[in-house]
Amino acid sequence: MQPLGTSGKPAGKGLSLRMGSIGMAIMLVVFLVAVVFAANENDVVGWLVVIISLGWLLIFSFVVFTLRSAARKAGARIEEFNRAAGGGMAGPGSSPRSSAMRDEKLDHSFKIVQVQARVIRDHLGKDEGMVDRAIETIEITSHNARSMMKNNDDGPVEGTVVD
Repeated sequence: MQPLGTSGKPAGKGLSLRMGSIGMAIMLVVFLVAVVFAANENDVVGWLVVIISLGWLLIFSFVVFTLRSAARKAGARIEEFNRAAGGGMAGPGSSPRSSAMRDEKLDHSFKIVQVQARVIRDHLGKDEGMVDRAIETIEITSHNARSMMKNNDDGPVEGTVVD
């Protein structure tokens, strides 16, 4: 959410819109003045100035409208990305979409842990290298899942397991 300016519009967007509008108004005034002078003088040079100013007006209009459209699309994509990635925590301000994405990632993490537990059971006492890799995968997956839930980055949990 962007902070609002004094006019109620998101801060930072008003200036660029005003600059584009001011520039468009200036180009339009230049074109109209050229048309008036060309009509009064009725000479070839005046009409050449009109054609040139019309060309500049069209180029400026194309650039302004293209940039505004691209900025709107980029803003929408950034907002969508922020909702999907930045709101990865389920909390009071999170969207249902980000909660669903987080739940899907957590579900995938739990499936990985289940598969690695099966690998440990199947290879325990037979292939210690496979067991070590499975344990390491479980540690990494658990760390990633915990960081999704609590937004911490402490590294894998270490310590002694107490029965």
